[in-house]
Amino acid sequence: MTVTDVLGEPYTRETIELPEDAEGPVVATLVKRLAPRGASHGAVLHVHGFCDYFFQTALADFYVDLGYDFYALDLRKHGRSLLAHQTPNFCLDLAEYFADLDEAVARIRDRDGHARLVVSGHSTGGLAAALWAASHASTGRQVLDALVLNSPWLDLQGSFFARTAGTEAINRLGLRRPYAVVPRTVSGVYAESLHRDHHGEWDFDLAWKPRDSFPARAGWLRAVRAGHRLVHRGIDVGVPVLSLCSGKSTVLQAWSPEAASTDTVLDVKQIAKWSHQLGPHVTVVRVDGAVHDVFSSRKAVRERAFGEVERWLSYAVR
Repeated sequence: MTVTDVLGEPYTRETIELPEDAEGPVVATLVKRLAPRGASHGAVLHVHGFCDYFFQTALADFYVDLGYDFYALDLRKHGRSLLAHQTPNFCLDLAEYFADLDEAVARIRDRDGHARLVVSGHSTGGLAAALWAASHASTGRQVLDALVLNSPWLDLQGSFFARTAGTEAINRLGLRRPYAVVPRTVSGVYAESLHRDHHGEWDFDLAWKPRDSFPARAGWLRAVRAGHRLVHRGIDVGVPVLSLCSGKSTVLQAWSPEAASTDTVLDVKQIAKWSHQLGPHVTVVRVDGAVHDVFSSRKAVRERAFGEVERWLSYAVR
């Protein structure tokens, strides 16, 4: 059943029932906003990151203005899809999200009749979307026509030790005690750079996207690191890729003006480096002044990023 979304008209949403997992019933949620009648050039499906859900209406505005019907998927255990009995944002394997994506694409392509599909992925959602696309491409099935990544999470930020010996420790803990909380420092600076009650311009539900994030659990981080290893060995998503990120990363424990113009979550050098392992046709664009969610940056910066996407789509998607 399709109902008006929490964002209000013209956004609608539908719940996708999925097979139960170890925690019980599972759903995903597909949000939709249509382009003006007769203007559609195809569809865009957006996939959010960790501790996130779809609220970025400026992104929808951009694609709808280009003539694309816009869809956004709240993955299982995130945002609109988080059920009371579930551990927020938890999975044991990023491939769990493949069913969510397959069901969304079936509705977009088979039910709604879109022959052309661009997938947009942010942060962890960018990693999951790339692995999903590659899994289909490896069987000769092309499920999308282009992949636009917004600060995809392709490596663990931090020291060499954290990315090697630290990862091995996480693998062992994640196997034995998957729900164990991994100690980490979360300053809340990134959320403050976005939310209108602090230093940003966006209004989002702090129950679905808390200022201090959700706990990172060992089984989930083990799954992410397994995804990183696949990317580092090289995958082929089967379609052209545009990967955008900020021009600079900073690590901040308290608010600073730098938080409004840099990535305070991931290492942009890693993003630029590993993006080229996603396939043979990859374009990397570093957007000066962008935050971690490039399309939620200050208006002048995100408009510049949107311009990069528009130019790239003009030759990547035909």
